Amino acid sequence: MRAWSTPLPPALPDGVVAPEPRAHSSATGTSVALVPGSADGVARLYVCGITPYDATHLGHASTYVAFDLLNRAWRNAGHPVRYVQNVTDVDDPLLERATATGQDWQQLAERETELFRTDMAALRVLPPDAYVGVVESLPVVVAMVEELRRRGAVYDVDGDLYFSVTDDPDFGAVSGWDREEMLRVFPERGGDPDRSGKRDPLDCLVWQAERPGEPAWDSPLGRGRPGWHVECSAIARDRLGDTVDVQGGGSDLVFPHHEMSASEAQVAGDRPFARAYVHAGMVGLDGEKMSKSKGNLVLVSTLRAEGVDPMAIRLAILGHHYRDDWEWTAAGLTDAEARLSTWRKALDSGAGAPTGPVVRAVLDALADDLDAPRAVAAVQDWVLATLGGISAEPGAAATVRTLVDAALGLAL
Repeated sequence: MRAWSTPLPPALPDGVVAPEPRAHSSATGTSVALVPGSADGVARLYVCGITPYDATHLGHASTYVAFDLLNRAWRNAGHPVRYVQNVTDVDDPLLERATATGQDWQQLAERETELFRTDMAALRVLPPDAYVGVVESLPVVVAMVEELRRRGAVYDVDGDLYFSVTDDPDFGAVSGWDREEMLRVFPERGGDPDRSGKRDPLDCLVWQAERPGEPAWDSPLGRGRPGWHVECSAIARDRLGDTVDVQGGGSDLVFPHHEMSASEAQVAGDRPFARAYVHAGMVGLDGEKMSKSKGNLVLVSTLRAEGVDPMAIRLAILGHHYRDDWEWTAAGLTDAEARLSTWRKALDSGAGAPTGPVVRAVLDALADDLDAPRAVAAVQDWVLATLGGISAEPGAAATVRTLVDAALGLAL
């Protein structure tokens, strides 16, 4: 599956190297260094992608902008990055939406995936090196399920295949949740704890036998399709190896998705799945989490169609720390548009306030748990100083324009 096209970020000003980034890992509850763990020095990032319907809402945009900051922070620290993102282009929610609206599920998936691509390009999110659909990855998924079955970690329930979570001694380490909380949330997020025949209520589906009227494929596992969690385990291991540096996504994926994916990968590969688990907060609207199921969405494509500058959308997102839950508001967008205009006015001057302090402040902020609000504030201080009449450094505007592009992904 093709990704989208976004210009690579410019190099930082001569002689400037960003600090090594750190971020909060959900698995440890602490800030951890994100120095690549592989011998080749490549930073390996896997971020869970969309199920393609109702794309791209501001919750999506906020998550992918967050991991774009990490991608840029690694690059600015001198590391090559290998970034993989999936597309869940066959799954129950997609099929349910297609049925409810009378659409062909494949056409729906492709249309929404293309819309997501154009939105990501407009927001200047760097594309993944591999953008991988589940349908095209069926052989990889089947091979992983077969490996898990050989290890005794997969069993049959009326033709469906389940992964035994107790086969991973570290199950629960990603979320840190106790069993009671897992059992409460599991059915709300696609689990079936009450199904008869399961060894453990928390065991998760890895291969669903064919159902009437639903898509299915022939395989050594029988005719059917993958479960949700195993798709990411299989794609990540196939494209990035047994251990990734960062597994990323929204905080609503901590459990069960990332917990289950990690356990499946660890049982299949005998190694930790990720060195850090980094999660973005939820975006709300009118007091509730923005959600496809609730329909309380603000879409990037709608804002763009209304003439909103994508850089204003991105700047509005960057005004919030990626781990925080926050509310999208019209006032917040208006503030971002005004700030963007002010920044561009300052950059039109050519000269400006000294750039050394703003360069260091922006890079330090982003290395410290991707603290975009602090980085934005540092740029704002430079802008105000420049508009206030300080023009001590010829060419300062070009330096700041490069900095803001390389570190924050804003084209000014």
